[in-house]
Amino acid sequence: MISFWIVQINIPKYLEARLPTIKVLVVDDDHYMRKVVRTMLKALGVNHVHECSEGTAGLEAIRELNPDIVIVDWEMPVIDGLQFIRTVRSPGNFPVPDVPIILLTGHADRWRVIEAARYGVHEYLLKPVSTKALLDRIAAVLVKPRQMVQLEGYYGPLPRKLVLLGDDAPVPHGQDDVLLLK
Repeated sequence: MISFWIVQINIPKYLEARLPTIKVLVVDDDHYMRKVVRTMLKALGVNHVHECSEGTAGLEAIRELNPDIVIVDWEMPVIDGLQFIRTVRSPGNFPVPDVPIILLTGHADRWRVIEAARYGVHEYLLKPVSTKALLDRIAAVLVKPRQMVQLEGYYGPLPRKLVLLGDDAPVPHGQDDVLLLK
């Protein structure tokens, strides 16, 4: 039997009243990971947590539930996290393209962070996830929502930094939180 501890987290006053009212959708093929995230969300005071075990059901759940935040795993069968994000970030084709998305993954590779930003993810969250890290990402999308923009084939949150590169230009070192357009 696997057990885990949830450390008591001080929730900022400006979030205390808001967290119980938000709807969060967790899309992950791993039952245990969904359970961990659900438990953490409940510990933070989130009362409305919905789960899906695969991407297709997650897309349908967004249409039906209109969640305030979606937490999606990168690696899932059939529709992976990037394909999921690409589908959601299709204004005109998907009814809720602006929903904040937090990508949950066990991969810390720099190229993955950059690729996730290029697909329109709001926040990047590494496994194993801590309750504090989860709260920080939720606070980022709720307290400081970024405007949604459409730029040269990109639709998603306004990048914190924008770097335009020529076709043969190398990716600048240290640019982990940027949108790179070629």
